[in-house]
Amino acid sequence: MDSVLFGAYNVCNLPTMADCFSEDIEFYHDKGGLMTNKDSIMAATKKYICGKVTRVLVPGSIEVYPIANYGAIEMGQHYFINNQEPKPDHPSVGKFVHTWKNEDGKWRLTRVISLH
Repeated sequence: MDSVLFGAYNVCNLPTMADCFSEDIEFYHDKGGLMTNKDSIMAATKKYICGKVTRVLVPGSIEVYPIANYGAIEMGQHYFINNQEPKPDHPSVGKFVHTWKNEDGKWRLTRVISLH
């Protein structure tokens, strides 16, 4: 699901991204604060991310742990490239924790913790 979500993120496929988010999404960002409205998250992505930012996963960094009767916790490291600036030689790597819920066979993101 990470590759589905961020594959869509990197090419601004907003319908696919929206389908990855649960209606009760909570997005905790160490710099931006808390967002709890799916529509607001999608609007901010369209305004600030689309065509401007690319997410790069740190290879081998993902860890996934099943949560009985719910879904899974995904943790890993990634960095973001501002496509409007020269690519940095040593980008700043951030950490993330995603909580995925299996809703009738469909995996949806319910909690995001993003630390940079």
